[in-house]
Amino acid sequence: MAGVSLQCGDCGALLKSVEEAQEHAELTSHSNFSESTEPVLNLVCTTCSKPCRSKTESDLHTKRTGHTEFVDKTSEAAKPISLEVPKGDSESQEGGTTDQNEEMVVPEVDKNLLEELESMGFSTARATRALHFSGNASLEAAVTWIENHEDRPDIDEMPLVPAVSKAKATKASLTPEETNAILRDLREKARKKKEEEEKRMEREREKERIRVGKELLEAKRIEEENERKRLLALRKAEKEEEKRAREKIKQKLEEDKAERRRKLGLPPEEPSAPKPSAVVEEKKSFLPIRPATKTEQMRECLRSLKQNHKEDDARVKRAFQTLLTYVGNVARNPDEEKFRKIRLSNPAFQERVGALKGGIEFLEICGFEKIDSGEVLFLPRNKVEIPVLNSAGSELDSAIKNPFFGVL
Repeated sequence: MAGVSLQCGDCGALLKSVEEAQEHAELTSHSNFSESTEPVLNLVCTTCSKPCRSKTESDLHTKRTGHTEFVDKTSEAAKPISLEVPKGDSESQEGGTTDQNEEMVVPEVDKNLLEELESMGFSTARATRALHFSGNASLEAAVTWIENHEDRPDIDEMPLVPAVSKAKATKASLTPEETNAILRDLREKARKKKEEEEKRMEREREKERIRVGKELLEAKRIEEENERKRLLALRKAEKEEEKRAREKIKQKLEEDKAERRRKLGLPPEEPSAPKPSAVVEEKKSFLPIRPATKTEQMRECLRSLKQNHKEDDARVKRAFQTLLTYVGNVARNPDEEKFRKIRLSNPAFQERVGALKGGIEFLEICGFEKIDSGEVLFLPRNKVEIPVLNSAGSELDSAIKNPFFGVL
């Protein structure tokens, strides 16, 4: 099928004639054209009869005029395209005369490509025609054009173009210096645009870093606030626990006091009867003081140990854990002498317990005694009291788990 249009290989535009292709080449510097069987779109406005050669052009016409009705006359206008430059009359308006004979010349083509085509066996006319109508694009484009048009009767005729068109084309071409200047200008513009884009991206990244930094600071502040609230709640719970323990001790003292009055044959004390404070102090001085239990002694010893070494919590915690190991081993294996005997000169014992004020005292409260001129701590089998050791273990475990032990 014969071609009905010329298609630009660079931008895909469809052109109705060689003249339009030449104008397109002069405007865009595109030079790769080939025949196409796709007709040029011809939409005619029914209101003003303006032809539109593309859907985009018809849309623009509608926006400008408001005309929306078009008739597709593409098939009516489609005709086989002639690849010869028409030898029409050329009129000159100078002095009112008309030049009937325009000079026709052979178009200029790439000499290197022409020689390669001739070496392949093509005639000079056929090779020149193929290079001219393929836009001097490449050897492959010229060979493809020959294969698609070898049935044309004029394929071996030397193509001719108007001398004026050749002169215009020559005049429109740029010198290497002009081309280099344009390229330098384009590179400079591209470089500046790239720098501006990089600066913009850097500003965006900086904004993002600032935003993330603010979010991290806010998250850290919230976490610290929550931790502070948790510690306050923990301290409050510890205070309440201490208060309850004091109430229990007070209640126990009152019960012991009532029991002693009963044994002495004294009547129960009336809690509602007001008594002078001096009398109360006098009676208190005559009441026997109840000795502290071993559990209370252990707790007070551990508190003193932590107070004496409050600047080194890790060392205190390790001492508590070591003491818990000693009493635990004896409680589980009371018949094993090796667990009931501690050499004070042992470097590990000295580092973990012996060097801390209150460590040896705690073991003595648990029943350990110094022997061998004070070189060994020993717990005799007949003095092993499992309840005392269990109480010691409970106090040590509580002191290890409670971070505020000995602080409040």
